[in-house]
Amino acid sequence: MRIAVDVMGGDKAPREIVRGCVMAAKRRAEIPGLEQIIMVGREADVMRELKKCRGKLGPALAFVNADEVVAMDEAPAAAVRRKKHNSLTVCMELVKKGEAQAAVSAGNSGAFAAAALFSLGRVKGVHRPVIAAVLPTRIAKPTVVVDAGANMDCDPSWLPQFAIMGSTYAEKVLGAGPQPRVGIVSIGAEEHKGNEFTRAAYTYLQKCGVNFVGNMEGHDVFGGKFDVAVCDGFVGNVILKTTEGVARAIGHWIKGEIGNSFWGKIGALFMAGIFKVLRKKMDPEQYGGAFLLGVDGNAVVTHGASTRRAIFYAITVAASATQNELQATIAERIAAYNERVAAEKAAAEKQPAPETAQP
Repeated sequence: MRIAVDVMGGDKAPREIVRGCVMAAKRRAEIPGLEQIIMVGREADVMRELKKCRGKLGPALAFVNADEVVAMDEAPAAAVRRKKHNSLTVCMELVKKGEAQAAVSAGNSGAFAAAALFSLGRVKGVHRPVIAAVLPTRIAKPTVVVDAGANMDCDPSWLPQFAIMGSTYAEKVLGAGPQPRVGIVSIGAEEHKGNEFTRAAYTYLQKCGVNFVGNMEGHDVFGGKFDVAVCDGFVGNVILKTTEGVARAIGHWIKGEIGNSFWGKIGALFMAGIFKVLRKKMDPEQYGGAFLLGVDGNAVVTHGASTRRAIFYAITVAASATQNELQATIAERIAAYNERVAAEKAAAEKQPAPETAQP
């Protein structure tokens, strides 16, 4: 398989992105099915960075020119429409034509989603694509949050599709097993807890065919009891940004306390191994960014501050999704769900109206 990488997207582009592509090309034996990385960007910028890191084009590493770049602060949809030959769109067009099997970017996430929708379209029957963000838990397996920011205002009837897509991602890419445990984010574990939206969505989720185990509270996201946390994009994005903020704050507090005393510094020496393990467990780069589920092609967007390691892992996730036929499975399960809903609706419409009592 071939994976197209937007080399111009991200705070550290093109330097770190090029180096991530070179790393993946050199270590492609570690990524099942990977044949070639296609770097997409401005030729002068890409070649300059490639020379600096002593990378070379060849069978494992290719280049496609894209003259324009969507900046991080630009209005996503408008920029994608205006800049016809931007690096994001070129990546998506390579996927659309079958010249690449997945696209990866650390750039403007809104523009990434817009380019994917404009070029690839949605999987047939999907109401809205979602962003799947992966978070660590207290056990070995992570939790995937859907939606993590693509849809701010949702209809409760959309959440079963979110659950189906998230459950399929957890199974096929994250190794959660054939029946990932799915919960809806609410303010209490009891079925009646939540607002009108979550209570209505709860009813839909009970009948959508996933392994729905009920409500989950905020602390359950990291507890390991659930494999998939389903919510609207507003709640999901707040969870994601709060998690990032808490992780940074804890790191800041620990460094501050260590530096405040002699014994703190001595203790840190003994705790060095434990700190290393904790950093590894909390490292967001190892999860390869967020997958855009529901578009008709494999698309992974990573954090804007991504380093070469993050790009390497994003390429790994994109390859895994391709290798495990993620999109085909999502399409099949969404079609089956929509057929079941249509059949239930038709059956309900055929039911005779209840007789009214005669006065």
